[in-house]
Amino acid sequence: MPLYECVFIARNDVTQQQVEGIADTVATQLDTDNGAEAGASVKKREYWGLRSLAYRIKKNRKGHYMLLGLDSKPAPVLEMERQLRLNEDVLRFMTLRVEAIEEGPSAILSRKSEDRERGFRGPKPAGRFDSGRKRGFDEREEFRARDETEREGRMPAGVEE
Repeated sequence: MPLYECVFIARNDVTQQQVEGIADTVATQLDTDNGAEAGASVKKREYWGLRSLAYRIKKNRKGHYMLLGLDSKPAPVLEMERQLRLNEDVLRFMTLRVEAIEEGPSAILSRKSEDRERGFRGPKPAGRFDSGRKRGFDEREEFRARDETEREGRMPAGVEE
């Protein structure tokens, strides 16, 4: 039977449990009547998390990403796409036919774990115009000049009693 990978993006407003619920409805729909005799099933499920979108989609800047690995005939996949198209919480989806469904984590999840492993890389080097020395609030020039005039007992220029 052909293998498919489907990635869909759900709205930012929904929770992770609701996204899992959308994936559950897709799975049950594939397992029911038109998929039962065909032996259609969901082989892989990955929640990629709430991620920023490259551009705004229906006034959303972020979306919940979910990957589904499907083992099904084309007719149930078309019905699944129709149901996703009707669902208001789904912003976009894409289904591709693949040769094999990878058993391990996808590239997105493996990259996320590598980012967590890197951790703290040390202090930031000084910038082009920065000496690297951080000055406090009172160390700036205008505050030093004001303090010197007040210590001498005279009022700064432009201030009258």
